[in-house]
Amino acid sequence: MKRHHVYGIGHALVDTEIRVTDDFLKQAGLTKGSMTLIDEARRAELLALLGDAPRHRACGGSSANTLIGVAQLGGNAFHASRVASDENGLFFTGDMRANGVANDLEKRPRTGTTGQCLVLITPDAERTMCTHLGISEFFSAEDLAPEELAASEWLYVEGYLVTSPSARHAACKAVSLAREHGVKIALTFSDASMIDYFGAGLEEIMGSGVDLIFCNQTEALRYAGSDDLEVAKAALARRAPAFGLTLGAQGAVVRLDGRDTLIPGMPVQAIDANGAGDLFAGALLYGLTHGFSPERAGRLACRASARLVTRHGARLSREETRDVLNTLD
Repeated sequence: MKRHHVYGIGHALVDTEIRVTDDFLKQAGLTKGSMTLIDEARRAELLALLGDAPRHRACGGSSANTLIGVAQLGGNAFHASRVASDENGLFFTGDMRANGVANDLEKRPRTGTTGQCLVLITPDAERTMCTHLGISEFFSAEDLAPEELAASEWLYVEGYLVTSPSARHAACKAVSLAREHGVKIALTFSDASMIDYFGAGLEEIMGSGVDLIFCNQTEALRYAGSDDLEVAKAALARRAPAFGLTLGAQGAVVRLDGRDTLIPGMPVQAIDANGAGDLFAGALLYGLTHGFSPERAGRLACRASARLVTRHGARLSREETRDVLNTLD
């Protein structure tokens, strides 16, 4: 039996979540619903515009949120990333462990600034992210902890890594190590902009193909260059035999063992979509590593993410996540 159900790699970010208006986004010159990479000067400018607006801090990043979901459900997870030896780095390391996700970050003390993300949430629950990668931009193969990867059932690769040459190389190396050790490979596209601007890099990471792709409908259509969902599904199937394709309020399509399972959405009042796709991936991976059928794993993933969007913040409490699992029929 492997030590970890899921080993994930991705940017280590400390998320600061702030509720804003559409007018604020216009004033700040931000495109609603986008993820924008910013430098420290731009971050300072945005914080000045936000003034004393209430904010909430948590460890974050796409893969970090996914692995926390796995751990909250009762799975074993390990996260490989890069943080600085600053206050935010210590916070990230400790908060991940407090949420049940193992890491070895203290073995690699580094100077610099830990990555941070401003998550701006409008009343319609849409998230607009402004990310200063900090030292996370330089995530590299030396951060991988290969022995932990080899001891895992699944490798989970965050698509955002494609934006940095060293991180992209690290993702390719992790995929190679996974194949060498019989570890299944899952990749999330993370954001449509990764397909638009770094599509060749995503293909490089996937190489000859991966075992599972996570994406939402917009990303799938963008990847296929089509407005036909069936064409998009066929394009995904050429790169992976399985996928988890989220459809927003309409639910999701889970393809496993050559069969598509449509998981109906749940009627909820969404107030914050931040982290919903990440938790969907974590819950689906938990189900796949714990003997769930495709339909049951898909229902767990949809129910968990539906519960999440009714809350502020990128994750549920451990108790809420377990309640979703325990009430699953």
